[in-house]
Amino acid sequence: MNRTVFFGALTVAGLAAVAASAGTLDDVKARGKLNCGVSTGLVGFAAPDASGRWGGFDVTICRAVAAAVLGDAEAVEFVPTTGKTRFTALASGEVDLLARNTTWTLSRDVDLKFDFVGVNYYDGQGFMVPKALGVSSAKELDGATVCIQTGTTTELNLADFFRSNNMSYEPVPIETNAEAQQQYLAGACDTLTTDASGLAATRAAFENPDDHIVLPEIVSKEPLGPLVRHGDNEWGDIVRWTLNALVSAEELGITSANLAELSGGTDNPEINRILGTEGNMGEMLGLDADWAARAIAVGGNYAEVFETNIGENTPIGLSRGLNALWTDGGLIYSPPFR
Repeated sequence: MNRTVFFGALTVAGLAAVAASAGTLDDVKARGKLNCGVSTGLVGFAAPDASGRWGGFDVTICRAVAAAVLGDAEAVEFVPTTGKTRFTALASGEVDLLARNTTWTLSRDVDLKFDFVGVNYYDGQGFMVPKALGVSSAKELDGATVCIQTGTTTELNLADFFRSNNMSYEPVPIETNAEAQQQYLAGACDTLTTDASGLAATRAAFENPDDHIVLPEIVSKEPLGPLVRHGDNEWGDIVRWTLNALVSAEELGITSANLAELSGGTDNPEINRILGTEGNMGEMLGLDADWAARAIAVGGNYAEVFETNIGENTPIGLSRGLNALWTDGGLIYSPPFR
């Protein structure tokens, strides 16, 4: 098995090196469309609506990048990927960007040859169980059957948690979130484990969400963020600073409501630099002066994107928590636009 994992990593890394050498920015401009890898469907993060239009927290990142680069937030081809297929899709060049609730780890960064451009959601792994099971702590799950998505850090964290607590479990492998819901609701497993945000999104889609609880234990760190291929620095800079623009917009009070007014110029130099009325930051990125304004216009600033898609007033019902701005006690922080 170790030999298989080793050669699999070499294959992904080799594909990434070849794809990166082509220059993604030029490819996207020539194609007139951004190919963005997303999940196969996770409500609030990335899912198609009844008419087939994709929306969600991660999807907004894709649209913001498309708006910055192509001037059109709709110029995106969304490519659904599973935990197993997502890295090959990025490495091979099938997608230009992966925005799919993916955890930043050393091996993915270094061994698989990807660059995480930042963190758009700080998360941790949790467990969901039916209330009828009568369990109030993950430490009561000794001998449980566990629905677990393959090809994820979740698998490794699960093994670590049960081993460190001298417990046993029986894995029930699943590939997609839709399969996870089906298997869990059918009683094929006692508990479903994934990122806590994913559990909240999954639970919100149930017919009777109150019949299920997310247990209190968070058993890992899961910094989730968009990623690109190693060696594609120009493209990585664009995706990184598009995300930073959304965060800085919240910090500086740029919103969807006042964006047009502030784009005319203000007495705040950093707002002016972001919105292109001072300096040449767009030129530095190979873009025009209005790139960040277009990105922000897609869904508003980071707070607006969060609250619209996964916030406390949505069915997902997530509080900001660690994902509050650094000025509000959270971890969300953008380097300066200077």
